[in-house]
Formats: sequence, structure tokens, C-alpha cells
Amino acid sequence: MKLEWKAVSKFYGRKKAVDTFSLEAGEGELLVIIGPSGCGKTTVLKMINRLVRPDEGVVLVEGENIAHLPAAVHRRRIGYSIQQVGLFPHLNIADNIASVPRLLKWNKKRIAQRTRELLNLVGLPPDQYAEAWPNRLSGGEAQRVGVARALAADPPILLMDEPFGAVDPLTRETLQREFLRIQSELGKTVVFVTHDLDEAVRLGDRIAVMNKGRLVLAATPDKLLLDSDPFVREFTGDDRALKRLACIRIADINMTEPILNPAGTQFSISENSSLKDALSLMLEERQLQLDVIESAGKVVGRITVNDLLAQAEGA
Repeated sequence: MKLEWKAVSKFYGRKKAVDTFSLEAGEGELLVIIGPSGCGKTTVLKMINRLVRPDEGVVLVEGENIAHLPAAVHRRRIGYSIQQVGLFPHLNIADNIASVPRLLKWNKKRIAQRTRELLNLVGLPPDQYAEAWPNRLSGGEAQRVGVARALAADPPILLMDEPFGAVDPLTRETLQREFLRIQSELGKTVVFVTHDLDEAVRLGDRIAVMNKGRLVLAATPDKLLLDSDPFVREFTGDDRALKRLACIRIADINMTEPILNPAGTQFSISENSSLKDALSLMLEERQLQLDVIESAGKVVGRITVNDLLAQAEGA
């Protein structure tokens, strides 16, 4: 489903928390909203499910003003995942996931099937986790259950507010990879709020940067990291060139022709790896170039240090 904020503003007393914010999220797009604390990103997110109502402007879903819809009807098409997870401690994992389908009066067979399907989707074997209790879960496992619960009624829209912010960096990276896999299978329209630029670059189809309630820029990760706006440059940091390499796959650039080597290659990298991965391997192995291989192991090209420099500069 397509989402649109049209010149929305929100006041808290005399403070303007959101200031004439206008943006679209296309169907199946993973839109990340990022900015410093207090910039209005969570307020903008909550406008979608009417937890916050704009004082000016409108929010549209498929071109329809959501203010004209009954809140309960509107929220049934939205999944919501937050940092605190908020699992019901008196319900086991299966019952936590089934909470929304039960409200929608799904039959028991359909609920059980959907619960098992989602547990498998988020990487938690049903036979091991369905009857477990929330207090027995690790932070990462609880976040997976939170995502499963948000997806339970198969909503076309998914809102995620710092969903992986409370876990350690290694678990967080694992959850990010898993979520990208899930999104590639399901193709939901996702609005994802984070304060972490690396997370935004890793996950987002587009990134919307906010500051003081206003939209500064919305762009793809690679274009964002090349933008000359002073706030964007300050926010993205001095290592934005490295961040840009992290969001470009080797397969997506024009590679140098491979050198035929019947004896095989000593230093090679998958075409699905990022340019940052290629740079890391070059530094580790003290190489100025790497052979690029496809999934079957065939050499399909060559990537050099000069290729990386050109991409880091946006050439």
C-alpha cells in the first residue's frame, strides 16, 4: 500500500514537533526515517496508525485520508513493532503471536497454521518456541517474536520504531539480515525509524533525514551519502565514503574484465558482496585487485582499488 504525508504538522504547546512534513512511501518500499533525538521521526511514524493525529495536513493510505476511517478498521492493516517488544508475560509465544488474529476472529486451525509459519519465518522452530514463555527468551529472540506478532494478520503496512535498538551489536546485525530476508519474501510497505545511520544504510530502499521537525532530504542510501547539504554531511559523518561502499554490491558496478587463469584464483570475492567487503579483503590480503565470482564459482570480473575509489566518490 502507498503511504503519503501531506504537509503534516504537530504542535505540543508552542513547540512544533513536526513542521509541514511531506513524503511518500511506495508500495513494497522500505522507507527508513532517521535523525537526531527529538527531531520528530517517531511522531511522524505514529501518525500512520493514528496514535498521533496531525494538527495540520493529512495522512493518506492509497490516496484515502485515514482520518475518515474508523481507527480499529484502519489499524487492522498495520503491523507495529517497537524497541520494547511488549510481549504479554501471561501468554506463551504462540498465544502472543496469535493475539491479533484472535481479535479478528480467525478460526483455531488458521491461527495455528499462521503461528507456525511465522515462527519458521523469523527463525524460531515452532516445536521449540511455540509453548515457551517470554521470560525465557533472549533479547534477540523476543525481538523476533515481536516482528512475528506484527506480521500475524498479514498486514500490508509495517511500522517499526527502533525495533532492534535494545540488543547487542552482534544480535542486532543478525536481526537486520533476517529482516531483510523476510522483507524480500513478503514485500511489505515498511516505515522504519532508527537513530543508527549504519542500520539505515543497510536496510533502507530510501532514507528520509529529519531535523527539528522538518524533512531535510529523502534519497537512496548511496545518493544520501554523496549529498552536499551541510546538515546531511555532518549527520552522516567523516566516514560516509566507507558507508557508501557498504551499500553498493559488486554486481551492481561495471567491473574490469577478468584475467583468465586456468590454475584458479587465489584471492576472490562473491559478486553479491559489498564494495566495503571488497576493500576489507584487499587490505587484509594486501591486494590491489580481486577476482569476482558468481554463485557457481565462475570468475565474472575483476575489481580494483581504483574501482572502489571511483565509487566512493560517486563516479
